[in-house]
Amino acid sequence: MTDLQKPANQFRAMHHGPKILLLPNVWDVASAKVIEEAGFGAVATTSAGIAFALGYPDGQRISREEMLTCVARIAKSVKVPVTADVEAGYGDRAEDAAQTTLGVIKAGAVGMNLEDGTEDPEHPLADLNLQLEKVRAAREAAASKHVAVVLNARTDVYLLPAGTGPVNRYDEALRRLTSFRDAGADCVFAPGLREPDTIARLVKDLRCPINILAGPGCPSVPELEKFGVARVSLGSAPMRATLGLLQRMANELKTAGTYQAMQGAPSHADVNRMMGST
Repeated sequence: MTDLQKPANQFRAMHHGPKILLLPNVWDVASAKVIEEAGFGAVATTSAGIAFALGYPDGQRISREEMLTCVARIAKSVKVPVTADVEAGYGDRAEDAAQTTLGVIKAGAVGMNLEDGTEDPEHPLADLNLQLEKVRAAREAAASKHVAVVLNARTDVYLLPAGTGPVNRYDEALRRLTSFRDAGADCVFAPGLREPDTIARLVKDLRCPINILAGPGCPSVPELEKFGVARVSLGSAPMRATLGLLQRMANELKTAGTYQAMQGAPSHADVNRMMGST
């Protein structure tokens, strides 16, 4: 797997470059090809988008094997580095995170997200010590294959429903993200964090690459770059926006019998050409 070391190093360097790393997430080969053709230097998958496309709800309902099969098809289709969202590693043990990391490498990806959400309302965040074991296990598994996988460690503190979780979310997020960084994560991630001053404070307190999940209501890319944010992703929003377009197209066809929502679509020839270059 040493042939992956060069793209792994390239992807890591993107987290420390002069410009912010932008990752509009993809869920299949076609979306990956669109993003690559748009000039982005790397491709990131969305676990929710892949799950939705295959008929599963989000939250590790899809199997590791099905997720990584899709990641492999995406990685094979593009020439840029690919990073895979592999949720919480598809298991509750450090060994599961290690096995998933090996699967990510086998799929041809050079980065991965690893989150601490559990989908358990009683205990929505994984025990920190267990999560640190997962981070270390992922790091060791990657080293065993001589591929320096870029590990983006995520805490779901800011995604917890109001009135639940720690009283001081910032302190808990900082505690977890600092621990992830010290355990070997290359980048850390707190989806749900959108308040400009808090983002700037977190960048200053952590002093390592930070990923922000962007969308409506989030500071703009130039603002995030000014704060020192290293990486911006869009999660499942591009996939859901595509579904929104399909909904509008269907409603227009059903109610008005017209086709305006289809304007702006790439031609059949353009899509065929993209797929032919896979």
